[in-house]
Amino acid sequence: MSELATITSLSDPAMQRILDVTKPSRTSIKTVLIEDTEPLMQCLGAGVEFIEVYGSDSTPFSPELLDLCRQRNVPVRLVESSVVNQLFKGERKAKTFGIARVPRPARFQDIAERGGDVVVLDGVKIVGNIGAIVRTSLALGASGIVLVDSDLATIADRRLLRASRGYVFSLPVVLASREDAVAFVRDNEMPLMAFEAGGELTVKDLGEKQERLALLFGSEKGGPSELFKKTSATTVSIPMFHSTESLNVSVSVGIALHERTQRNFTVSR
Repeated sequence: MSELATITSLSDPAMQRILDVTKPSRTSIKTVLIEDTEPLMQCLGAGVEFIEVYGSDSTPFSPELLDLCRQRNVPVRLVESSVVNQLFKGERKAKTFGIARVPRPARFQDIAERGGDVVVLDGVKIVGNIGAIVRTSLALGASGIVLVDSDLATIADRRLLRASRGYVFSLPVVLASREDAVAFVRDNEMPLMAFEAGGELTVKDLGEKQERLALLFGSEKGGPSELFKKTSATTVSIPMFHSTESLNVSVSVGIALHERTQRNFTVSR
């Protein structure tokens, strides 16, 4: 640790860059702040280009993260804890953080080139749910996620990076209109499975299907929109006790993808 230089003032250009990046009023998002060791390592592993990585001088720097930064030729410096307190004034204070360039936005073609099922989220707006779904989708073999009407302007949203623990850059996540999402599903000849109460099929039936599926999940309150329902969708339900009104959408995605692991893991290999 002794060989790392230490930033001692908030006026350091690197600290000013972070202050600029974290302004909520930013319109042009070319760089992003990534916080904590696990998300940093995940983003580095995904090939995200970092400008610099920092650690508070009050907390031991992860040797694994330091080695990975050196392998990727990413500069690393320490920051005095008093400067960290000023930098993250009024919010949770990250002990390790870095500035990275936002990767090229994912496209439908990036998802199409993979073999797993596609998760389509229609009107899911809670960022914590989206982040959990990103992690689950990656872990259970989905080829990508299509976000429709999510209220996100970019997947480099700082809240989403936190909620996904940095995994949002490890599989294609596409922001799309309903019309473009419907066209993508249709053009790639994927059967559309819309999850809602009282479906024609139960989630267990999905394990028997060998073709690639588009798994559609709407908001907990509204469900899938009419445009998707008109797209020859098959409805699918998850059996549960009647006293329970609904499941959290991220839980529903996990249950559905778990039924599809045999197929999705096979094509991923």
